[in-house]
Amino acid sequence: MTGFIAVVTGASRGAGKGIAVALGAAGATVYVTGRSRSPEASPHGGTVDETAAAVSDAGGHGVGVQVDHADDEAVAALFAQVRKDQGRLDILVNNAAQVADPAPGGFWERPLSAADLITVGLRSHYVAAWHAAPLLIAGRRGLIVNTGHYGAVSYHQGPAYGAQKAGADKMAADMAKELRPHDVAAVSIWMGGLDTERARAAIAALPADRRPGGPRESPQFTGRVIAALHASDLRMELSGRSLIGAELGARLGVTDIDGTAPLSLRYEKGGPPELHPSLS
Repeated sequence: MTGFIAVVTGASRGAGKGIAVALGAAGATVYVTGRSRSPEASPHGGTVDETAAAVSDAGGHGVGVQVDHADDEAVAALFAQVRKDQGRLDILVNNAAQVADPAPGGFWERPLSAADLITVGLRSHYVAAWHAAPLLIAGRRGLIVNTGHYGAVSYHQGPAYGAQKAGADKMAADMAKELRPHDVAAVSIWMGGLDTERARAAIAALPADRRPGGPRESPQFTGRVIAALHASDLRMELSGRSLIGAELGARLGVTDIDGTAPLSLRYEKGGPPELHPSLS
């Protein structure tokens, strides 16, 4: 991917950081966004500058840009910077999401701020893609990826989470239809249980008998899959679809950083719905 340009939103830590580092390891220049410039900004640590440095250490070129994805003007400035610096874009990964830590009770008993995930998560994906599309078209062979999850079809962390993930899937499908004449693909890639800072903290807080067992995907795995998809002849064939990352990785011959192949949770949590044939 040497010479390719990517933007990964919500990359101070977690899945976004892993994706950015994996794209860097493939040789890409990666603009990483997030609100955190100080490790104290989040209980889980991490900053955009740390991620940018990790991208460069992995073999790419990392550019950290502090962006609040609730601020449309800040997002516009990000893509203006990419246009000025590069003149094009090859990959946009929409990962920014204002996810609340799990809380007990029904949705009506939790803080109303849980619904912010629909703004910084669903709407922010649309805003980033709106700005990115002309740059992706200019570069040809473009790819938009929305980070997805089984929560689109099964219960996970409540209604706001499910609505955001299901909406991101449909958004990718509809964007794919309009972008197809320009050789730009759009997909949603479902991630499994990730070994992130947030996940480790949540698991540690559970009673020992309720902690999930088994291996978890590294945050870098999805980035490896994205790099392979962008390079693959399947990029446009799969455009418009929601894809389970573990299954797509197996199809493209991608393994996790430890050499293992993550397992699909299709038969445990459900799979992406079939799209209407008129999509293509």
